[in-house]
Parts: sequence; structure tokens; C-alpha cells
Amino acid sequence: MTQDAEQPFDPSKLRASDDDRAAVAQVLQTATDEGRLTPAELQERLDTLYRSKTLRELEPLTWDLPGHRDLVPQVPPGPLLPPVAGPVLGPVAGSTVGPGSAGSAMARVGGTPTSSVAIGIMSGATRAGNWVVPAQFSAVAIMGGVDIDLTKARFAERQVTISAVAIMGGIDIVVPDDITVIVNGIGFMGSFEDNARVEGTPGGPVVRINGVALMGGVDVHRPKGGKLSLEK
Repeated sequence: MTQDAEQPFDPSKLRASDDDRAAVAQVLQTATDEGRLTPAELQERLDTLYRSKTLRELEPLTWDLPGHRDLVPQVPPGPLLPPVAGPVLGPVAGSTVGPGSAGSAMARVGGTPTSSVAIGIMSGATRAGNWVVPAQFSAVAIMGGVDIDLTKARFAERQVTISAVAIMGGIDIVVPDDITVIVNGIGFMGSFEDNARVEGTPGGPVVRINGVALMGGVDVHRPKGGKLSLEK
């Protein structure tokens, strides 16, 4: 099957090689030797490994293990727009750029990713402030916590995906009002909560959040005082 020429190139759909599978299998075997995986868990992941066809299917197998490496190559983003000198002026009457407008939201798109993963293993990790979110970002909390704040972030592409895995830990994701958020997570003896159920600015960035919470929690929500709070 070939990809539609009109669709943007998606590196996550690249076919996995034998070397890619061998590298993942080695990480799984090492984790089993160290007692991080049981033999049954190893066999389950190896079964998935050898059924996988794309890099996107391989990456999640080692997200919660030391030695994990990103397999999906990053597409070089466009250049970061230079800041405008001088005082910040309010929107001009009739202008399409302003708070809550598509132009304002799209101003968030572009730049070189500054981080592709946040891991908290019996500790904590934070991503906040002025940072650039890549097309694929991974957050892993194992008996620890990860805080992700997107309110001042830029996005390397208009659509980005955050994969959140919380195992006896917690992941808190704050999303601004001008972006659309699509949450498809699973809670197993834990909770994967979508508290950001407000669509952002039309034409603005889209953040897809998926993953699993195993005896842990993932909470996706707007900033305090944002749209969701005002609607209550």
C-alpha cells in the first residue's frame, strides 16, 4: 500500500528492519535478565515484536525499560520565526490574528524540538516554559511523576502525538485553550482522564494523547481558570 501523495510524509509508518527488531529484542532480553520483565512478559512482547511491521509498532515495546531509543526519525521542521522587535500591539480591527484566532494559534507551530522524552522512574521529570514539542513525544512515569505544561510551548508540526505511560506513577498534562486535544488512553487499575474536552481554535495545533495508566494516573486538563473551568 502506498501513501497518498497529497498527505504529509509520516516517518512512523516506515517499515521496520531486521536490525531494528534485533535491537528491540536485545533490550527486552536484558530487561528480563535484570528482573524487570517476567519470562511471560518477555514472550508476550516478543510475539508483538515479530508481528510488528512499522517503527511505530516497535517503539512502545521498550518505552518503560532502560535502553529505550527512539526508532522513528524526526522530520526536519521549518525554521523558527524570529521575534518581532518593538512593543507588542493589540489586534487591529478586522485582523485575523489575535487571541483565540487561527493566526494566533498557528504562530505556535514551527521550530526545532527541544525534547522528545520525559522519564520519571522513582523520581520526577518536568517539561514546561518555552519549549518545542516534537511530532512524537513520550512520557513515562514508573513509581514517579511527570509534569508536562504546554501553555507556553511551540509545536514542531501542527499535529503532534504524546504517548503517556504511567505505571504506579502519575503524569499531569496541562494544555492551553487554543489547541485541540484528542485523548485515547486506557486506564487499567488506574485512570486516564480527559478533562480538556474543549475544542481549540479552528485550524490551530492538534495534540493527540494516547497511552496507558497501570495502577497509576494520567490527567489531561486545561489551565486553572481556562475554558473548562469557566464552563462549570
